[in-house]
Amino acid sequence: TFFKIAFSFPEHDSDDDSYEVLDLTEYARRHHWWNRLFGRSSGPIVEKYSVATQIVMGGVTGWCAGFLFQKVGKLAATAVGGGFLLLQIASHSGYVQVDWKRVEKDVNKAKKQLKKRANKAAPEINTLIEESTEFIKQNIVVSSGFVGGFLLGLAS
Repeated sequence: TFFKIAFSFPEHDSDDDSYEVLDLTEYARRHHWWNRLFGRSSGPIVEKYSVATQIVMGGVTGWCAGFLFQKVGKLAATAVGGGFLLLQIASHSGYVQVDWKRVEKDVNKAKKQLKKRANKAAPEINTLIEESTEFIKQNIVVSSGFVGGFLLGLAS
């Protein structure tokens, strides 16, 4: 791999720009921590940090995700419930007439299309589940910290 960055440092007395080239591949070879963190053989996170650090990292990210999930979920539930309530009020007041037979026909049609798509997407979903399971097995401490933090974030 070849990766270089050029920096421009204008000199005080000269009109032409001079560049210093920083070769990151050489930097990575000289600094072992860089290779351990970002190298090809960096491996799973289990090998990089202590158990306490992994639990804290997983817990903090899980709490943030759970807290955001809770807030977005409340907002979505309020929007859907409020819309449904307004639609029901409009229907009972006579502003909106609902053709329930047409709704039922469209729902059944949508069910059939979803079943067809679900059967086609099954191999990709199975692959995703297998990859996720493998990641969780390799990083069980971080994953358990994430789940705990996520549940705490939902409860906040």
